Amino acid sequence: MFQTFETTSRPDLGPARLASLRDGIMRAGLAGFLVPRADAHQGEYVAPADQRLAWLTGFTGSAGFCIVLPGIAGVFVDGRYRTQVKSQVDLAVFTPVNWPEVKPGPWLREHLPQGGRIGFDPWLHTAKEIAEISAALTGSGIELYPERNLVDAIWTDRPAPPLGAVAIQPLEFAGESAADKRGRIAAALTGAGQEAAALTLPDSISWLLNIRGSDIERNPVVQSFAILHDTGHLTLFIAPEKLSDPVRAHLGPEVKVRPPSAFAPALRTLRGPVRVDPATAPLQVTRELEEAGIAIAPAPDPCLLPKARKNAAEIAGMEAAHLRDGAAMAEFLAWLDAEAPGGGLTEIDVVKKLEGFRRATNALKEISFETICGTGPHGAIMHYRVTTETNRPLTPGEIVVIDSGGQYVDGTTDITRTVAIGPVDPEARTAFTRVLQGMIAISRLRWPTGVAGAHLDSIARYNLWLAGQDFDHGTGHGVGAYLSVHEGPQRLSRTGDVPLEPGMILSNEPGYYREGAFGIRIENLVLVEEAPALPGGDAERRMLTFRTLTWVPIDRRLIDAGMLTDAERGWLNAYHAEVAARLGPRVSTGAADWLRAATATI
Repeated sequence: MFQTFETTSRPDLGPARLASLRDGIMRAGLAGFLVPRADAHQGEYVAPADQRLAWLTGFTGSAGFCIVLPGIAGVFVDGRYRTQVKSQVDLAVFTPVNWPEVKPGPWLREHLPQGGRIGFDPWLHTAKEIAEISAALTGSGIELYPERNLVDAIWTDRPAPPLGAVAIQPLEFAGESAADKRGRIAAALTGAGQEAAALTLPDSISWLLNIRGSDIERNPVVQSFAILHDTGHLTLFIAPEKLSDPVRAHLGPEVKVRPPSAFAPALRTLRGPVRVDPATAPLQVTRELEEAGIAIAPAPDPCLLPKARKNAAEIAGMEAAHLRDGAAMAEFLAWLDAEAPGGGLTEIDVVKKLEGFRRATNALKEISFETICGTGPHGAIMHYRVTTETNRPLTPGEIVVIDSGGQYVDGTTDITRTVAIGPVDPEARTAFTRVLQGMIAISRLRWPTGVAGAHLDSIARYNLWLAGQDFDHGTGHGVGAYLSVHEGPQRLSRTGDVPLEPGMILSNEPGYYREGAFGIRIENLVLVEEAPALPGGDAERRMLTFRTLTWVPIDRRLIDAGMLTDAERGWLNAYHAEVAARLGPRVSTGAADWLRAATATI
């Protein structure tokens, strides 16, 4: 099993650790300290050695931070984690804060009216983040102050950094050689008058060099830093133990390997201008260059958009991975429908069985994230992780949310299906249908070029909004090709300001969550493509559309067909017909019988 079910959150240890940190803050002459979720690579998922926020507070979500002051310790979490955080931290000493509605600058002004220095580790925060907080503190007497990491100073049994072996991503799946990628990005640097780019995102470096790793569970990225020069030469700062002789040969003579400790000194030797992404690079990168008097060119990581725009080989790999994964999902759902009505199944049983069907493909490298399987009220916890302590039986009359995915050498999958366990409350069916209408609306969408995800996000919410309902997460995130399941810069959300372009892959996953009762989410992955011209359309107006990549039935028992328009019903029936045609030849006889019934026309 990739997934385990032990309880990793220890809220009972939080008070003593918080007290110890406050002692360190006082000895350092500070008024407070920032404890982020992020590591030096600013990845969403971090190694055990970098799980400082979870170690201190008990909160294990993939986003958030804590601000520790003498009289209050605020744990800032977004809408995905507001239910979860209440059960993972000691509420007697930690105070959940609704973020980004409440931002750290105003919060600090309120809770530290006397002013003071707030320490932070400049390797764990970006220049943009610190600049935004500092701007909000203008005139307050509060100063953000770079400091050694005070959490590391008291974390006596901190795990060692990961040393996962590096593997080569074959050209047949990468679609472009690493040398060609380096040359293409280097040409962009030259065109912008930049001498080098400092790269700190593991998925950018992994994509650029056609390598994959095992440093971070669920994400096949290589933790490292890199400096790409305008000549196409690159220096890779990585623990040498990770590299085998074949991988070194793959990297070639134009890639120089040095240990991670050499990264900061190497920055000081550059001529400049050096491209640095203020939104993703640690602030310390900027500080090293500024102290050495080297010109900085603030600009996005030059790999972000090229990585997001998948080439033909990557798209073909993602299509193949989704058919393979879809067949495994069909086998699983057929099993679930047969077994759940009899009782006796628990959330852990479901997670184990689903992973077993994916493993049976003989192609699964990893799961792409911890499977979310929440039945009844657990479904309302958006990123619920089942443990032996929270494990709940599947009960007739409830619905279960199953959000999961697989990592395959040719692609990454991410799919959510909400399933009825026997007849369910009509109110849940109504909410499910509204969510489905939102997913269909995104699937059918056409839009002009230049439009970003923020412009499209509300379309998925239209029917929910009419009913006074909503969901507290984005409609969709970018997805990598055998890389991180959450990939930027593309997203379908209110913060998605990057125009969508052909080749980008995103999730389409509206939902609805009623705390203490049930949760609903339906998710497919979609590919941005050029939209075909329409009769009567503006011939000169270029349009884009989404093509669905995920092929798995949607539970018809949860649909109130009377709520669907003719167009929505037509889309759903066409989708199910395609699911049956694509998966029918790939599944067992028993699953094929279930598939025919599950995809019947509405």
